[in-house]
Amino acid sequence: MAKMQRALTEAGYTVWNVDYPSRTAPIHKLADDTIGKAIAHCRQNGAIKIDFVTHSLGGILVRSYLGRHTVPELRRVVMLAPPNQGSEVVDKLGELFLFKWINGPAGNELGTDKNSVPNRLGPAHFPVSIIAGDRSINWINSLLIPGPDDGKVSVQRAKLDGMSDFLVIHTTHTFIMRNQEAIRETIQFLRTGAFNRTL
Repeated sequence: MAKMQRALTEAGYTVWNVDYPSRTAPIHKLADDTIGKAIAHCRQNGAIKIDFVTHSLGGILVRSYLGRHTVPELRRVVMLAPPNQGSEVVDKLGELFLFKWINGPAGNELGTDKNSVPNRLGPAHFPVSIIAGDRSINWINSLLIPGPDDGKVSVQRAKLDGMSDFLVIHTTHTFIMRNQEAIRETIQFLRTGAFNRTL
């Protein structure tokens, strides 16, 4: 997220780029540890309004946290390539030892069935926009995913009930946060509450 961080800083935002151990714990614990820590950091530094820009699992952590905690300073959220309705890749490969080892407990919670964590979190009750990619460099994963996808998440499953705006750009899951259009539209939504171009 370094390129996104630089662009947001140049646009006038005070940015805290949070890394977290995504393979070490289930989603609710990662959410409380990571998002809770981020909010505390912002408050300690005098933030009046707090925005989130997330990639992939990060969007689910924000949804999990906001579903259980009130954040009066919350303003807007931009999610890049989030598995908001899960991913078929987890459905097909989740029981494999290598998959579990690579993705950890949280990765296995991202299936598409109605009891998966993303599908139990419900609709958004906060201003959130989503940018999905439709280009894949992982053809094996893409064979498991119906419709356009980014190599990990389908365009359709990135969507979230209650979202404010939605955009599809021609980029991959791995590099969407470095895509110039994604960066430009992220700043646009944070400033105005809408993208320049909605698909």
